[in-house]
Amino acid sequence: KVGWYNAVLQPTFHLPYPDDTLAFVVLSTPSMFDKALKPFVKKERLKIIRDPVDQCVSHHLSRVKEKFPDQKVDVIFDYEILPSRKPKFLAQTAAHVAGAAYYYQRKDVKLDPWGKKKIYGVCIHPKYGGWFAIRGLLLFPDIQVPFLEQSAPVDCVSTEEKRIELLEQFNFHWQNGRYRDIIEVKERYSEEQKAYFATPPAERFRLLGLTQEAQ
Repeated sequence: KVGWYNAVLQPTFHLPYPDDTLAFVVLSTPSMFDKALKPFVKKERLKIIRDPVDQCVSHHLSRVKEKFPDQKVDVIFDYEILPSRKPKFLAQTAAHVAGAAYYYQRKDVKLDPWGKKKIYGVCIHPKYGGWFAIRGLLLFPDIQVPFLEQSAPVDCVSTEEKRIELLEQFNFHWQNGRYRDIIEVKERYSEEQKAYFATPPAERFRLLGLTQEAQ
């Protein structure tokens, strides 16, 4: 429910919907690369592709909207920002309140070792660890769900030591991706997918076999 999200944030980040409005947080799993992105790029090869992942997600969520012709469906993507440069929604907070993934933050550590350093939080999924992404929000403004019960996210990094290790790895060594394996995972990105996301955006077209014209 939108109310669960708004309840934990400052008013400047609130979503402008009644508290009981139904919303879905959309995640992409490791298999997205092979099952969605590569087929999308192959199919769209002759069209203008600026950001393959964002356009692929947009394509699939627009198809979801088509499945509900009698409903108003609002979509907010993870990369969208307001004129104030603030994100349109806080993806990790949304995932946490929806019960999709646990958002580990500095406040989840009792004996904080970081002093005045800025420490960013990170979501961990009970099945995929850090090998997933939050892609967007689907909102159904005309559907009110007053009786929907909130499910807590799975607290899969439950010890103090592991939480400190997670936040250390994410904040100071994120490039090596070790934070993603803070728990035992059922599935992770393929070597090809790791290489894709480790490549600077401007050079990713070549990895997908896209020509300069397609860019």
